[in-house]
Amino acid sequence: MSEITLIEAIRQAMDEELARDERVFIVGEDVGKRGGVFRATQGLYEKYGPNRVIDSPLAELSIVGVGIGAALYGMRPICEIQFADFIHPAFNQIVNEAAKMCYRSNGEWTVPLVIRAPYGGGIGGGLYHSQSVEAFFTHVPGLKVVIPSNPADAKGLLKAAVRDPNPVLYLEPKKGYRLIKGEVPSGEYLVPLGQAKVSRPGQDLTLITYGMTHYYALKAAQMVAAEGIETEVIDLRTLLPIDKETILQSVRKTARALIVHEDNRTGGYGAEIAALLAEEAFMDLDAPIKRLAGPDVPAVPFSHPMQDWFMPNAEKIAAAIRELAAF
Repeated sequence: MSEITLIEAIRQAMDEELARDERVFIVGEDVGKRGGVFRATQGLYEKYGPNRVIDSPLAELSIVGVGIGAALYGMRPICEIQFADFIHPAFNQIVNEAAKMCYRSNGEWTVPLVIRAPYGGGIGGGLYHSQSVEAFFTHVPGLKVVIPSNPADAKGLLKAAVRDPNPVLYLEPKKGYRLIKGEVPSGEYLVPLGQAKVSRPGQDLTLITYGMTHYYALKAAQMVAAEGIETEVIDLRTLLPIDKETILQSVRKTARALIVHEDNRTGGYGAEIAALLAEEAFMDLDAPIKRLAGPDVPAVPFSHPMQDWFMPNAEKIAAAIRELAAF
């Protein structure tokens, strides 16, 4: 077992899947010789050649469209969208074609397709390179939505996604690409889709999160632990389908729930978690459900002070924990 970065774990997963199954190929903008804008595919073109690591035109709709067509003919495409901000031209292909194919064909046709997309702010990318898009796609039955928060899960979840018979949107917290490091099992290692994880046990309140905010959540939980507040942290890992049991079991134990994400607050994924808890765990709660999310402005500002104002961080999460614990 070795310690590597989040992006190295993603690259390792793709490398192993390309070597394991000749039906697997990668398509996207600059994924070939350049190795992708973040270098996620670095070295794979030289190893597997231009027929399996394919540079595409600057056209997200066609990247996903090609992936869907290839998947229907038995291939296992990994489509890279350079930034999640630019996935919207492919929205119709993902929502109306890939996600509905199995249902509309009564199970006769499936689309074993993975769409990778870096998302989120914190890198000074400004309006069009910092958006969080998960809430749009978690409204789509037939699609799985996965967000890893650490290198081991990044590898295991991506390998599982490649082998899934139906489409998976795999969103990568790009601020964590080189910031987050961890031990990753070598060789064959899969993490089942649809299973959340209790990444830190506690009994005073439950903090539910995913992706980059999970990284901050663990830091915040450590900060308040010194004050005597024990926070149980849940990493959702898969947003669709949601792991209800892990969430409900934890909240029924702690009786308090804090939901943290980077996306805008209104209509964000946290609202779905809050609704779940209100419907199925209301009588177990000792305090109102609390959300900490990005503000309702169009996107993450370019200005670094304004970006810091937008983004959740460990200090903001710790403050929310203290407020909820004191209720």
